[in-house]
Amino acid sequence: MGKHSSGARRKARVRRAVKAHAYGKPRLSVHRSSKQIYCQIIDDAAGRTLASASSLEKANRESMKTGATVEAARLVGKQIAERAIEAGIKAVVLDRGAYMYHGRVKALAEGAREAGLTI
Repeated sequence: MGKHSSGARRKARVRRAVKAHAYGKPRLSVHRSSKQIYCQIIDDAAGRTLASASSLEKANRESMKTGATVEAARLVGKQIAERAIEAGIKAVVLDRGAYMYHGRVKALAEGAREAGLTI
């Protein structure tokens, strides 16, 4: 994704809106590829990653056939919520990047909500 491609512009636009409405909450950034899904909770004030989860982790690779399914995304969402709550984070804002809130991105968010994270 080049600096001025439509995807990069959309991602920047979404990120700008997310940060404006975050009110100090960390953001849950989601990245999906054709085969995997990744997410991390980022504190923008400090510029630090507070928690992360992905379908590439060893336990996940053994338990699921592929990281490219809605079920895998929901599982990763539950994991990130558990790790966030362990780190003392109860509420985040969802940064969907250039992706639509649909399919795997939506499943990840719903999985995180089910596990007790407020989005």
